[in-house]
Amino acid sequence: MAVPSYTYLKLKLPGPNGVIIVSGSFEQAYVSSREYFDLATTAANSAELGQLRATTPECCPDPGKPNQAPAFVSTDETKSIMVNDTDPAKTVRVGSQLSAK
Repeated sequence: MAVPSYTYLKLKLPGPNGVIIVSGSFEQAYVSSREYFDLATTAANSAELGQLRATTPECCPDPGKPNQAPAFVSTDETKSIMVNDTDPAKTVRVGSQLSAK
């Protein structure tokens, strides 16, 4: 019967002339573990993506059609503040009804 030792990366098994010891490499064990993790993650993500595509309707906008989203309209409750003292064109609009807290 083979006896694995994961701590030392050794496998001991009986042989015709005594115990056979097979040693492993910590670096190779890490690389293999990392490759397996990446492969498992990719497979799980692919399966989940397929399920999401099957249950989600297509909602991509038509690139030839103009966007009908309303533009931002500034109200009377905002005021213009200069951001840069040397360039008066650089301004930002902030609410004038903000509390001091």
